[in-house]
Amino acid sequence: MTLPTQTYTITRADLVRYAQASGDHNPIHQDESVALSVGLPGVIAHGMFTMALAARAVTTWFPDAEVLSFGCKFTNPVVVPADRGVDVEVAGEVKPGDDGLTTVVLTVTCGGLKVLGMPRAVVRA
Repeated sequence: MTLPTQTYTITRADLVRYAQASGDHNPIHQDESVALSVGLPGVIAHGMFTMALAARAVTTWFPDAEVLSFGCKFTNPVVVPADRGVDVEVAGEVKPGDDGLTTVVLTVTCGGLKVLGMPRAVVRA
């Protein structure tokens, strides 16, 4: 079963708030010149913030479920322009198991590019 795609917009203000909440003040997430100086295409979202948005989609689709596991690999950066936000889209495919658990296979993209590799969650409804 295919789940409806969830879209989340990330702005530079979100990155500042996430840095404050997480304690991750790496300047590549807020300072354009620093990000460019280390070879990035611009300021990038925190990987864990992107992962959290994917987890939010799972809890939106399964609001009363217990999330037993959630994982992914960080494959491509989410570049956040200074003058506007950028959309991250989370799509999901449900794979029910015989054990009462449901695996949700995710596709997380930004600008058509996959930004998380092998993202998946296992939930118990």
